[in-house]
Amino acid sequence: MASATSILKCDPSSITFSRDGQPHISDKNTETAIDIAARQLTESLIPVVVPTETVYGLAAVATDTDAVSRIFSTKGRPADNPLIVHVSSPAMLSTLLPKNYAIPPSYRVLMNRFWPGALTLLFPREPNSVPDIVTAGQPTVAVRMPSHPVARALIARANIPLAAPSANSSGKPSPTRADHVYRDLVGKVRLILDGGPCDIGLESTVVDGLHPDGDIRILRPGGVTVEDIEKALEDSKSDLGRVPKVLVHKRDYADTTIEQVPTTPGMKYRHYSPSIPVILLLTHSQPPPDQTPIDAASYFATLSERPPGSDIRKAGLLLLDDSTLSHLTLPTNIEWLRFPLGSSADPATIAQRLFDGILTLEREGVEIIFVEEVDQGREGLAVMNRIRKAASEAHWISRPINSP
Repeated sequence: MASATSILKCDPSSITFSRDGQPHISDKNTETAIDIAARQLTESLIPVVVPTETVYGLAAVATDTDAVSRIFSTKGRPADNPLIVHVSSPAMLSTLLPKNYAIPPSYRVLMNRFWPGALTLLFPREPNSVPDIVTAGQPTVAVRMPSHPVARALIARANIPLAAPSANSSGKPSPTRADHVYRDLVGKVRLILDGGPCDIGLESTVVDGLHPDGDIRILRPGGVTVEDIEKALEDSKSDLGRVPKVLVHKRDYADTTIEQVPTTPGMKYRHYSPSIPVILLLTHSQPPPDQTPIDAASYFATLSERPPGSDIRKAGLLLLDDSTLSHLTLPTNIEWLRFPLGSSADPATIAQRLFDGILTLEREGVEIIFVEEVDQGREGLAVMNRIRKAASEAHWISRPINSP
């Protein structure tokens, strides 16, 4: 689609918003870049790469079938994998919904607490506004209002909702820096707005609150934690009457139908995988009764005993800063590259570093990546969701006996 790819730097700190959501941009270069991007979106109907607080997105006008189709062709994305639509104001949201639709009280609570931000909500869609290609023919549309100043300003300047999945080849790790996008999609996109590294580093949390029981279902954990959602609802119980339960897909309930015919991204296909194997090392969760954890030292020793032609020369380690595996003696015939994930007590930092770590190690030429299990509290739930989708194998590993 594109023969040349330009990167235009933007200064997020130069952007402020008025009460009605209109952007005010003090830096001339940033304003020019956003205006160029807005014209490309609305006049040429060509996608633009834009930073958000979660990951970099590949944005196109959500109300135009041809524009949205270019997202799918650029990414190589399956047609039955729906997109999230991004808005810059409540008024823009209303253009996507059926006339006279009443937003549920629980959604009002969540929007007041987390919009703009990394929370996506499932709504019934207005078919005349939202093409089938956006929702893969589903009657609902996933919508969020990003908090990143560049993304929000671009949507407001374009004055139209934007569909925007992650700006990467389909199935690959989501980009959290402009250079991640450039290495993957150079020549396939014309314009990348560089707003610096993403603050959160994982995609948004997707919520379905449309069921008759009134409970909240987390279809995809992400940048807003389950604990934060539960607290927001509990804090507003006087307005809600009944506090909805918060149920996480595959943790608290199963829904095979939605996995086969998804209403939101990240549910059906393998995601977040680099071109090399990712191995998940399970170090503290309990294995099934029929499996015994492998001694950590023995596990890594076997890597140097592979048959000729299948040997590993360079391997990557994504470990916690306080990992017990850091004290292992590793095979010396393998070059080991480490990327620190952060402290086990700081899951937000782990989330921010995960995709950057995978992409950095891949760029540095490792042939395999080992990533350590993290606790599934707070952002750790989303981290483990992404690791499990990226990993081709998972092994239970016993902690080193002499670890601190």
